[in-house]
Parts: sequence; C-alpha cells; structure tokens
Amino acid sequence: MMKKVSTPCVVVCAVVLTLLLADIGTMVEAVNCSPSELSPCAPALGGAPPTSACCQKLIEQKPCLCGYIKDPNLKQYVNSPAARKMASTCGVQIPRC
Repeated sequence: MMKKVSTPCVVVCAVVLTLLLADIGTMVEAVNCSPSELSPCAPALGGAPPTSACCQKLIEQKPCLCGYIKDPNLKQYVNSPAARKMASTCGVQIPRC
C-alpha cells in the first residue's frame, strides 16, 4: 500500500529542489576557466602525488577540461600519462571531447 504524500510536502520539496539546481547552475557559471588555476598541480605533473589543493582545483576546473583538450597548446598536458594519473588519484574523470 502506497503512502499518500501531502501537497505541502510536494511543494516544499519542489522549492528546495529548484533552489539546489539554481545553486548548481551558479557554481558552474562561476568557474574561471584558466589553466593557471591548476598551478597547484604542477608538481603532480612531474610525478609527485597530487596535494589536496591540486585535487580541489582539478575538481573545480572539471567543466573546463574539454576546452583545455581542444586547445592545441594544452592538449598534450591534459592527455599526458601524469595528468591522467593525477586525475585518477583525485577522482576526476578526464572527459572525451
């Protein structure tokens, strides 16, 4: 037997969901797609383990990765084995663009 959900509950849930989605949209728009934002990751490209600051920046820059991959000057860095290892360690999947 299914429990009936009250109308006020549905309205409150819809409002909360709308606010959460608005916040997510704002966060995506707020990303500054600048490769220099990934400077904390430079040591990891040289073979050092990525720091938490590097992983945080990599996660923030995830929406920008396709743009970096499409840039002929940056593609070699994003697709390098060191960058892929760093991304994997940080739990970021490098997209196929």
